[in-house]
Amino acid sequence: MQVFKDVPVQMCQFHQIAIARRYLTSRPKLDAAKELRALTLTLAVTNETTFTKLLNLWLEKWGSFLKERTTHPDGRHWQYTHKRIRSAFRSLSAHLPYLFTYQRYPNLHIPNTTNSLDGSFGKLKQLLNVHCGLTARRRYRLIQEILS
Repeated sequence: MQVFKDVPVQMCQFHQIAIARRYLTSRPKLDAAKELRALTLTLAVTNETTFTKLLNLWLEKWGSFLKERTTHPDGRHWQYTHKRIRSAFRSLSAHLPYLFTYQRYPNLHIPNTTNSLDGSFGKLKQLLNVHCGLTARRRYRLIQEILS
């Protein structure tokens, strides 16, 4: 993203859902986690405005819950009580500008997932693994040859 500043970037929605699932699990026990998981699962069928509004409403409702701290027995250190829910929320909010790029640029026909790319990269990796002793320069030239 830093090299190609003018190129729109789309975060794969499938991978964002997977990230949230790792933090929240498939069957969360706490209500805040259940609601955040349900919201995350709507990524593929909603738009940026609606999702952002719902995420902000979730934060209003559960913001103080996220700020809860647990003090260690030594009394000098503390940590957030609900670290995994905080992490899931932070991931969603940090990636939010890149989750709906495909809707902002409909003329570019950007897919909302990387499913079509994953197979291509798998084939590329297979070809490169066959030639495992290549120098970095030769490896670069091989990739150029394969992609052109």
